Amino acid sequence: MSAPSDVPRDDAVTAPPAPDSAAAVFGPLLPVATEFVARLASDGVTRGLIGPREVPRLWERHVLNSAAVAEAVPPGARVVDVGSGAGLPGIPLGIARPDVDLILVEPMARRVEFLEQVVIDLAEPAGLRWRVVRGRAEERSVAKAVGPVDVVTARAVAPLPRLVGWCRGLMRPGTQLVALVGASALAGLPALVPELEAAGMRDVHARAVGAAWATLPLPWWS
Repeated sequence: MSAPSDVPRDDAVTAPPAPDSAAAVFGPLLPVATEFVARLASDGVTRGLIGPREVPRLWERHVLNSAAVAEAVPPGARVVDVGSGAGLPGIPLGIARPDVDLILVEPMARRVEFLEQVVIDLAEPAGLRWRVVRGRAEERSVAKAVGPVDVVTARAVAPLPRLVGWCRGLMRPGTQLVALVGASALAGLPALVPELEAAGMRDVHARAVGAAWATLPLPWWS
């Protein structure tokens, strides 16, 4: 598994070692997760996807945090990660749950290049079913390229009401929107419930799974 030839890896940046808890989360695919962290610490920093100060806490704050959403994803689900950026939360989820089909949606070219290289170098050799779609979640062309999905994931993309509006075209009856949110957004969720329900959401609730996330199943609307 080699780095992209046109992007130098910064040997001065050392990826943090995997914590003991990572083995329970990623199981036999822990080496894939470890290589992904190494990519974030090198190519991710070089491309401006990850700040250098984030490198020491990549596992706890970013990778294990993202993998926690696996609890909300049903077996064999088709998952689309919108505004995927550096592949968070989609890629850690895809490693923790090799049974899912994962689609990473991202509009920015440099991020798409990073994601496509990760798919080639990490996912394909491991037999993981991942692909990248360039564009924005609200674009019809993206919805067509993605196709029907069971779960939409997002992390730090936009306030929840705006995120719901962007993702409508990706959803069908019963689709879940699983959004990783911070403590302040979590605290404000009850006040947003009427607005989210007016947008067609049902069963809006929050739950802590190592990090805070809200899972929002979506019914059909006309």
